[in-house]
Amino acid sequence: MRLNTRKLTLVGAAIALIYLIVMYSSIIETQGSTPLKNNVIEMEKRIVSLEKQLDLQMTESSNLLKKVKEHLSKAKVEEESQQKENEIDMSALVLPVLLIACDRVTVKRCLDNLVKFRPNKDIFPIIVSQDCGHNSTYQVIKSFADSDPTISVVQQPDLSEIPLPRQKVKFRGYYKIARHYKFALNHVFKTLGHEAVIIVEDDLDISPDFFEYFLGTYPLLLKDPTLWCISAWNDNGKKEVIDQSHPELLHRTDFFPGLGWTFRRETWLDLEPTWPEAFFDDWLRNPENTHERACIRPEVSRTFTFGKIGVSKGLFYDMHLRAMQLNMDFVEFTNLDLSYLLKDNYDEALLKTVSSLPEMTADEVVNAPQEGDLPPVKVTYSNAKTYQKAAKKLGLMDDFRSGVPRTAYLGVVSCFVGGRRVYLAPSFPWSRYDPSWS
Repeated sequence: MRLNTRKLTLVGAAIALIYLIVMYSSIIETQGSTPLKNNVIEMEKRIVSLEKQLDLQMTESSNLLKKVKEHLSKAKVEEESQQKENEIDMSALVLPVLLIACDRVTVKRCLDNLVKFRPNKDIFPIIVSQDCGHNSTYQVIKSFADSDPTISVVQQPDLSEIPLPRQKVKFRGYYKIARHYKFALNHVFKTLGHEAVIIVEDDLDISPDFFEYFLGTYPLLLKDPTLWCISAWNDNGKKEVIDQSHPELLHRTDFFPGLGWTFRRETWLDLEPTWPEAFFDDWLRNPENTHERACIRPEVSRTFTFGKIGVSKGLFYDMHLRAMQLNMDFVEFTNLDLSYLLKDNYDEALLKTVSSLPEMTADEVVNAPQEGDLPPVKVTYSNAKTYQKAAKKLGLMDDFRSGVPRTAYLGVVSCFVGGRRVYLAPSFPWSRYDPSWS
């Protein structure tokens, strides 16, 4: 009995001990799990909050991306629309040639070349406008018109003498030329309604790629509002100062070259009300009259004048014009990328190039050994006298019109002397031309 009681006591003690252990363990477990559960709950809340923030940011990003896409799409449509406006439908393009004639029967030489090199009669109809009433010249022109319906002739109706004061009588020829040009351009643009015209005179030879040159460059007049004309002439086009190995090279110029040039109807309508009574070419060289717009000119001329005798009495002919180089290599300008001639592209490249070049004097350029590919340099000038001195030394024409040197652009004249590119550039910060230099 005593043994059973003892056993029962031991069993009871063991049960009690186990109970106490279990209870203590439960208490420990309960107390320890509360912070853990709280941490888990807090973490779940933070995750849910982050998910909501992420969803919100994703929605905002999606909306922003949608707006950006819409903006880019709109900009692309506008750009494509602008490009379509600037594109030329070559099948519908008509770019007539206006031949200014007077009393030279040698107009036949000019007409022969125009007919010889003209690639398409429909794109390039020829309109001859004759002044002076010279019958022999008229008969030569009429013979071309009678044999080809795309060649027409119109005669300037006003052949009256222009009353002038005695001191201006010697310039009467220049007054008649300005009057004739006004009539002829009004005939092309107002009577015939053409959108553009290529102008040549009766004493010009043309290069084999003359028409290709204007086909390739004409789109620049549509794309760049800072341009008003394309010229086939380089005023400094003697072989000693041009790079004949690059007949495809073109330049911007602030100096109106003339002697084979094209411009648009809208420009004529702007110029016509204030057209001068005489010296129209120098009038066009005044930046104020062309709203400080530029022209395109070639490195190698696409025209050559054989008319020594005229109203200028051969001025500059023997010294300069006789030595001009006419391009004879055919360049496919319609297949070239001419975007480098657009103002933003051209200006940045020119100014960056000139500012980085080493400087030489004109004497050093001329006297330097001409061996291999010589690096480009700049020759600087500070005023009209130093410009003229350097220009003469380099073999360039040194005169000014309204303060603008021939072929200059932003005050810089580019030439090719002794096998190297030379930039005759101002030594001062250039802003505009000084008319007092003329």
